[in-house]
Amino acid sequence: MRKVIFVQGGGLGEDQELSVRRLFEAAKVPIEFEVHLAGRMALEHGADALPKPTFDAVRACGIALKTKLLQPKGAGMPTAHGPSVPTNYNVAFRRKLGLFASMRPVHNLPGIPSRFTGVDFLLFREITEDLYTASEHEIVPGVVQSFKIVTEAACMRFFRLTFETARKRGRKTVHCIHKANILKMADGLFLECFRRVASDYPDIAAKDLIVDNTCNQLVSRPQQFEVLTAGNLYGDLLSDLGAGLVGGVSTTAAINSGTDVTVYEAVYGASHESVPPDVGNPLPLILPAIELLKDIGEGETAARIQKAVEAVLTEGKVRTRDIGGTAGTTAFTDAILARM
Repeated sequence: MRKVIFVQGGGLGEDQELSVRRLFEAAKVPIEFEVHLAGRMALEHGADALPKPTFDAVRACGIALKTKLLQPKGAGMPTAHGPSVPTNYNVAFRRKLGLFASMRPVHNLPGIPSRFTGVDFLLFREITEDLYTASEHEIVPGVVQSFKIVTEAACMRFFRLTFETARKRGRKTVHCIHKANILKMADGLFLECFRRVASDYPDIAAKDLIVDNTCNQLVSRPQQFEVLTAGNLYGDLLSDLGAGLVGGVSTTAAINSGTDVTVYEAVYGASHESVPPDVGNPLPLILPAIELLKDIGEGETAARIQKAVEAVLTEGKVRTRDIGGTAGTTAFTDAILARM
């Protein structure tokens, strides 16, 4: 029995956890979840939002499955002049664990309507620097300066993971997404590091593409891409664009990597004030759970669950509201179990 840390952030994540547990039990997955609370869920139980024991457990185990961490109730958006809001717990969680790359598999799910078919690419996003370091200040009233941070060390580490994963997954082409024609130093360094790492992988074709043209290409002919690799800001934008190509945010997952730590993460979740209990779609956690199974050597079980999910979606009789149906979380999970 293999231990996996389960990080519960509350809200819709509670229903998603129950769904994944039911599927894993039915498939007799040899995994034991050790549950840790974080985000709003931890606060509601009188603990820190980002408890040290949670990070200690994830580091010791090396692998975790995580729901979205919700912010405190009433947390709003920051402004240049207003008081700061609580830290984004999901970003802080990744930083505290030293996670430096996020991979999103973007591919069609049978039964989910989309504008394109045959889409199947991996999107890698560097998640430690760029504009998302939030290094900014107000120079004088009405003038704000933000810094885009790019370092050789972070880029080299990130691109090596990208190419290693591409090779393991049999991908033959990697595109580096940048704006080096304008940001000649910052994105220029990013692109230079990409080319240096690419030289060590002669079996993979290394290409680069300016980010605005990438958006055009993605909404014109996304099937041409196998792997996209980008900095923090471009990667964030392209992640949502990629999800939109294949049917929405419920159709994808995040695999966040660090040194000896991997966190499989739901990219969508909401509070029960927004989505009532037993209403939400469990796919945002089921899909990263399937990716976890593949990576720990449980490929046959992962395929069995994936096949059952696809059968339910293709039949189209049982769907949650966000994908055109009326079923709740439990009913949708029941339908998947019946197909297993």
